[in-house]
Amino acid sequence: MLVEKKHIKDKLDRPLRDLRISVIDRCNFRCKYCMPAEIFGPDFKFLPREELLSYEEIERIARIFVRLGVEKIRLTGGEPLLRKDMPVLIKMLSSIEGLSDIALTTNGVLLPKLARQLAEAGLKRVNVSLDSLNDELFGEINGRNVGVAPVLQGIKAAKEAGLGVKINMVVKKGLNDQEILPMASFCKKEEIELRFIEFMDVGSTNGWKMDDVVTKKSIFELVNSEYDLEETEPAYFGEVARRYRYKGSDVHVGFISSVSESFCSSCTRARLSANGQIFTCLFNGNGLDIRDFMRDGAKDEEIKDRIISIWNHRSDRYSDERTAETIANRKKIEMSYIGG
Repeated sequence: MLVEKKHIKDKLDRPLRDLRISVIDRCNFRCKYCMPAEIFGPDFKFLPREELLSYEEIERIARIFVRLGVEKIRLTGGEPLLRKDMPVLIKMLSSIEGLSDIALTTNGVLLPKLARQLAEAGLKRVNVSLDSLNDELFGEINGRNVGVAPVLQGIKAAKEAGLGVKINMVVKKGLNDQEILPMASFCKKEEIELRFIEFMDVGSTNGWKMDDVVTKKSIFELVNSEYDLEETEPAYFGEVARRYRYKGSDVHVGFISSVSESFCSSCTRARLSANGQIFTCLFNGNGLDIRDFMRDGAKDEEIKDRIISIWNHRSDRYSDERTAETIANRKKIEMSYIGG
């Protein structure tokens, strides 16, 4: 029997459709735009184990979110594959009636070991972060001097396991913007969908400046000058990437433009942090507790009512309203706590 869903909307009439779950705040990389090594050094205090949501707690919360209209779940981190026994969580989530898609964002280096197990457990897709095909530059960006080969091996393992694969490339001016065309060429040849992502002002440790942003318009014009692109219709309401097809092929390239071309009006995402806080916007640092409420004995119906209240009161549209003042004065949450 299909689960009966209660579809809810926020103050701007946006439905709840997607849930991003951060399962861990740790990562084996130290990417400059997310977890710079000078901040997240050897003495950095990560969340202790008891503060992380257990798999049973994640599954319980996810099941309630699905009852409220969520159709897709994406697992993030930190690096989610650092969390022990991830296929176990995938299998638990894949049993939720009414959930149509489970995806995962990863740096890819652990996929050769885990891809097949993840696919067998019910994972559908992976987005692999890869910001350059140049070994030296990629090692500088990831802060660990890890070359490109381990990530490419992870992509290969994911494809062989039957997982859908996309590559995420964050573009920062003066760092890796010269890698735009090589990455487009590589992904077209390998028939992998590429997502160009504008450098975003998430958190307070990545030194974000507007001058460092390479806009979607600039990236599109560069790629389109080399490869003729044609826009395709969104696959669903709330899709964050503007997608194009290389003419004469079935290979797509997407652009996530949360800085230069806001998509707040169609945002359908809630985020659950590794320590059980609900965030209603990537740029809103005011998390709302669900973990302690649950651990204090709340029943499913009470948890459901709390989630409904949180979403019904949501009015976030930060990218629409981004100004020097809002950048300076808003409360921030690091990306490693709530994923991208």
